[in-house]
Amino acid sequence: MVKAAYLHIPFCAQICHYCDFNKVFLQGQPVEEYLESMDIEMKNTVEAYPFSQMNTIFVGGGTPTVLTEQQLELFLASIHKHLIPKTLENLEFTFEANPGDLTLQKLKLLKEGGVNRLSFGVQTFNDKLLESIGRTHRREDVFRTIELARVAGFTNVSLDLIYALPNQTVDDFKETLDIALSLEVEHFSAYSLIIEPKTVFYNRMRKGTLNLPSEENEANMYELLMDTMERNNYHQYEISNFAKNGFESKHNLTYWNNEEYYGIGAGAHSYLQGKRIANAGPIKQYMTKIAETGFPHVDINPVPEHERMEEELFLGLRKTSGVSKLHFKKKFGKDIMDVFGEQIIEQKNKGLLEDTEETIRLTHRGKFLGNEVFQAFIGLI
Repeated sequence: MVKAAYLHIPFCAQICHYCDFNKVFLQGQPVEEYLESMDIEMKNTVEAYPFSQMNTIFVGGGTPTVLTEQQLELFLASIHKHLIPKTLENLEFTFEANPGDLTLQKLKLLKEGGVNRLSFGVQTFNDKLLESIGRTHRREDVFRTIELARVAGFTNVSLDLIYALPNQTVDDFKETLDIALSLEVEHFSAYSLIIEPKTVFYNRMRKGTLNLPSEENEANMYELLMDTMERNNYHQYEISNFAKNGFESKHNLTYWNNEEYYGIGAGAHSYLQGKRIANAGPIKQYMTKIAETGFPHVDINPVPEHERMEEELFLGLRKTSGVSKLHFKKKFGKDIMDVFGEQIIEQKNKGLLEDTEETIRLTHRGKFLGNEVFQAFIGLI
């Protein structure tokens, strides 16, 4: 049964040099009409795939907080109408935000609308690096915005960081971590930079003008990240995520636990009743499809059992707790060693997997080579 929803706001005031998410410049866009289309999609999706209780709602982008106060009120009303019909109790309701975008009034509006978790795209506290990656905020904006969030009553704040940025040194990243920890937020996500096609950085890389850190320095930054977080009582519960006890992202755990979720908005993806469903990405196409059929789907793929078992492994292994053998058996009626024994033994012999009576999980070394491990479980059956 679906218990989670992702909602996509594709509008941005600025496009970052590394970003390949489905997004457009805000100026001149039909924002209200888009929100009305999302309202229709929410209504029709919930009717087609009913839920009994929503556990997590995550609003991402783009930059959801570029919406005006009036647009936010309209959007929040839609969410309450279709996704929160009963109670806010035990609901994790997250909004992504850019530091510097939020006024105290907007923050209060979000809080009154039931939002109880904020995820800020900080990336780095080095102002020169921020400028070089196309971010419009500066480190002082982060301090000010988090202070405003606390004044508005938010007690669950997450910061996103990126390391292995062009021209970034290990010392740069250490400084970012030290400043980030001084803010005493509840959660951190930290990812190494991935160069995606159709981005400014991709074009620069092809021209040979992108000065990226060496693989060794990237690994050193990840080691520094893990050590620093552990020393400061943020436990690593997933390859790239760290939290104070009780503040793990319940929404992201939905993905890593391979559970069902709604994906609402342009370019969003759903996992419902064993089907992966993709929405149209271009805003005009998304809105046209909603107007014509009530749904924006461009691709619906039933997931065969063997693929669901593969997903259980490569998603579940992202968690530091790993994949439960008992849960796998209950979910699929098969012993995990009967299905993946050869691959598990191979990765264990390489020192990348730990195999206990209860779980399969990555070793410390395996965290550095996660993609290699995940690949071992794909396309086998």
